[in-house]
Amino acid sequence: MNLSPINQTSLFSLDNYLLEFIELYKKERLPTKILLSGDKGLGKSTLAFHLVNYILSINEDHPYIFEKNKINPDNKSYKLTINGLNPNLLLVDTLSEKKNIDINQIRELITNLNRSSFNNKERFIIMDNIETLNISSINALLKVLEEPPSNTYFILINNNRFILPTLKSRCINFKISLDHKTSISVVNKILNDDIMKFINKDLINYYLTPGQIYHLIEFFKIQKHDLKDYDLKSFLKLVIKENLYKKNTLIKHTIFDYLEFYFRKKVKLAKSRTFEYYDYFLKRINDTKKFNLDEDSLFMEFEYKILNG
Repeated sequence: MNLSPINQTSLFSLDNYLLEFIELYKKERLPTKILLSGDKGLGKSTLAFHLVNYILSINEDHPYIFEKNKINPDNKSYKLTINGLNPNLLLVDTLSEKKNIDINQIRELITNLNRSSFNNKERFIIMDNIETLNISSINALLKVLEEPPSNTYFILINNNRFILPTLKSRCINFKISLDHKTSISVVNKILNDDIMKFINKDLINYYLTPGQIYHLIEFFKIQKHDLKDYDLKSFLKLVIKENLYKKNTLIKHTIFDYLEFYFRKKVKLAKSRTFEYYDYFLKRINDTKKFNLDEDSLFMEFEYKILNG
């Protein structure tokens, strides 16, 4: 299954957020600069695409199916979007060969915004992974956010990572979240099956998102490893020993959550030697994520002091 947000015609369990945005739009109060904040894999980008399709398809054939939280695949705006041809939607994200959204991407965005619109519809910019914006990119983006073109909406997506206050203050921040029970329900819908058939119950991390769990299962299928065979400790040893975190960015960030999960489980059981490192490693994990530091040294030290300790 292709879980790329742009292809997702169904919206799972975020309908309350979509309804809120739609009500704001109907009352002509939808913010022109929206920040969606939440863990990676919650469906924030999918939510953004659904909101955009709802608005752009209002007067088109086969409009958004609101009662089912579903994009009609026969809708013109949707077809244009998945083919990268929608003149009312501009997408900005980290390029596959780079770690940051660079200044050239923002300059190209500004150039496109300065062109005349082909129609009278709203124009949307969906910018994903904004935590990867570098300083030059942020400064350029701030200028267009301060004086955006008329009838233009920015939807910025942050994966609960550090962003400069100057950027955050320009937007209305909507925090997106799902409880654990709902996350499992969403994964079951995506898999069209019971998640427990695919993963050891010891790996059901209460802080993982549906997207993280699904991609974890799919990634380890490709690696020829059955996640039902691994408890938390053996799983972490496998990932670090075989450098599996280097093969997939989402998996790497998921492993950070599993390191934290390991400590939480250990601390609950007993104040063992592991507990001595609790604060130290949680700070290291947080700093590595927040400042995009080298993760190799963190994982190697964790393996040496904790998993083999």
